[in-house]
Amino acid sequence: MKLPALFLAVSISSITAVASDWPQFRGPNRDDISAETGLLKKWPADGPKRVWLFDNAGMGYSGFSVAAGKLFTIGTRDQKEILIALDAATGKELWFAPISDVLSNGWGDGPRGTPTVDADRIYALSGTGNLVCVQAADGKVLWTKSMGDLGGKRPGWGFTESPLVDGKLVLATPGGEKGTMVAFDKMTGAVVWQSADITEGAQYSSIVPATIGGKKQYVQLVMQTLFGVDATTGKLAWRTPWSGKTAVIPTPIVKGDEVFVSSGYGVGCMKVAVKGGEAKTVFLNKDLENHHGGVIRIGDFLYGHSKGGWTCMNFADGTVKWVEKGALEKGAVTSADGMLYCLGEKSGTVVLAEASPNGWSEKGRFKLDPQTTIRNPKGAIWTHPVVANGKLYLRDQNYIYCYDVKK
Repeated sequence: MKLPALFLAVSISSITAVASDWPQFRGPNRDDISAETGLLKKWPADGPKRVWLFDNAGMGYSGFSVAAGKLFTIGTRDQKEILIALDAATGKELWFAPISDVLSNGWGDGPRGTPTVDADRIYALSGTGNLVCVQAADGKVLWTKSMGDLGGKRPGWGFTESPLVDGKLVLATPGGEKGTMVAFDKMTGAVVWQSADITEGAQYSSIVPATIGGKKQYVQLVMQTLFGVDATTGKLAWRTPWSGKTAVIPTPIVKGDEVFVSSGYGVGCMKVAVKGGEAKTVFLNKDLENHHGGVIRIGDFLYGHSKGGWTCMNFADGTVKWVEKGALEKGAVTSADGMLYCLGEKSGTVVLAEASPNGWSEKGRFKLDPQTTIRNPKGAIWTHPVVANGKLYLRDQNYIYCYDVKK
């Protein structure tokens, strides 16, 4: 559905991204690192200036993609999950498009995944497993595919994946007997391939593109397996066991021929080196046991929350550089201009800290206000923060917040 007066002002044929845009989950390279510079290195005592507040996003934990002055996320309205487009500078709603029925879940109803922007189209996966391709100009739905029709069974907390658009393909993870991963023609929605030689069910991680051993691949983590498939055929390129429990959530981190993964529920982390179709374990420990707030590799070090607190780990060998136990509770993290933006999931406290192997060095904090009254009591503030074009975007269910973090 579109808002006519606004639509006339913003109708466009395509989205032209710029370097400081954030067009998909975890940013342009799916690594949660912004290329922006010139951002505040220290916040005022009460935090950065809030630019706008939007209060009609509905329920859900969906994150943000930001491109060409527009912000896209998924929420709920009138018992439907909806893709929402806002003006990123003002928070004004431009249009919304219903994409599925609402996921009902004991930890909070509504969507989980982040939409992906690709030129004049937006791709989004609902909590119930509807993958949609939507016209960026006005929200017109161009095609829809159901994960269930591809053999997928909805995971216990719903589909949480953020679709990957790569070249002519859009990729998702239905899981199931027809194949764990699937590639569609991004223009038509036609299935190009489905990875039939691996048939584990979907979990909650998102696919990462990689070039391993000189070959283009797609890497994914499911409950019992970390694996890569050939980008052209979907054939299994390599696999290695993973001892997931309850839920496997964080996105894999790829550097060259090395892949790092982490999971909560007592599992821990692992790095493998892939060569000749085999994955050799470099390290395996429980020192960076990330639940779902994400892990970031900046240079030679990994940063994220573990069961012991906010943690910095050496990427080379898995040794811990430091652990900060008391500064902030468990939560999500993103990074920009050499800084970490950490969000506490229970209190809604946002902390700016240096991304340094020398220790936790805090440079400001504030608390989200107002906070939602519609969140499920079992839920928390789980939407990952995003920094794009000098702005920090945060969400607590129906509330979307925008702060100015530019110098």
